[in-house]
Amino acid sequence: MIKYLIRRLLQNIPILFGITLISFFIIHLAPGSPIGLTLNPKASPKIIEQMEKNYDLDKPIVVQYVLWVKKLCTGELHSFKDGKPVLEKIAERIPATLLLNVVAMVIIFSVAIPLGVFSATRRYSWFDNLTTFGAYLGISIPSFWLAYLLILATVKCFGHPILGMRSFGMEESGVIAFILDHLWHLMLPSLILAVGGIAAISRYMRSSMLEVIQQDYIRTARAKGISEDDVYYRHALRNALLPIVTIFGFLVPSLISGSVIIETVFAWPGIGRLAYQAVLSRDYSLVMTILTLSSALTLIGNMLADVLYGVVDPRIRY
Repeated sequence: MIKYLIRRLLQNIPILFGITLISFFIIHLAPGSPIGLTLNPKASPKIIEQMEKNYDLDKPIVVQYVLWVKKLCTGELHSFKDGKPVLEKIAERIPATLLLNVVAMVIIFSVAIPLGVFSATRRYSWFDNLTTFGAYLGISIPSFWLAYLLILATVKCFGHPILGMRSFGMEESGVIAFILDHLWHLMLPSLILAVGGIAAISRYMRSSMLEVIQQDYIRTARAKGISEDDVYYRHALRNALLPIVTIFGFLVPSLISGSVIIETVFAWPGIGRLAYQAVLSRDYSLVMTILTLSSALTLIGNMLADVLYGVVDPRIRY
């Protein structure tokens, strides 16, 4: 297992560099310049030239990429917008994004897996038809539209603000009130972020469960007189989880990318909102660093999915 992990990590390094190289060239093809957005429109050409020199924008794009990689590895990248270190700005936002995504992931798996199993064991029932309709609806509804709709409904019903990570002035309140206020602000964005995952994984779980319960060993278990609950939850469920393990590898980066919209709508102070602001200001250093982080999470998620295969299915060896 250790040799397998080391080999996968070494294989991911050139892939990550390839992703960053292509992304770097594509980002620089976009119209507009970070210097033009940062400085006053009436700034003299000498000031613009000096700013481009400070941020290496006067060099060929290949040289810019090499310098960007060097600065990323040494932690010397600075934001074009305010001059703050890029890694410092990202480190400030990581806890908020992790909190939002971990809660959303817990909601997804705690709801989607039982929902898919329950739907498969009652195939073509009213519950199965209802969950199928709900899944297609959850996949189809735009998250930003649902977010605005629920924000409007929540404020109208409760009259309490839900934007941001906490209410104004809660730092001086008690511990219990502070925690409850955090939960109030976390509830809606995490639920909306989880809607698409619940819809997709519940459908995958249903299809996988239906395929497994038609296998010969399931019919043999039933012939031995084992109860239906034991057949479903002790014999079939573990094998039905194998496709879900694959999806888990893609779920982590998709939640990070999906949080760009949710964090922007809810003014959540996370990496997603930071990425949105960086794109608007053409902050190449910040955009590329966040993109690199997201790409690394995708590669790690795929590797983690392969490792979890061996946990779920002991027949798989590395």
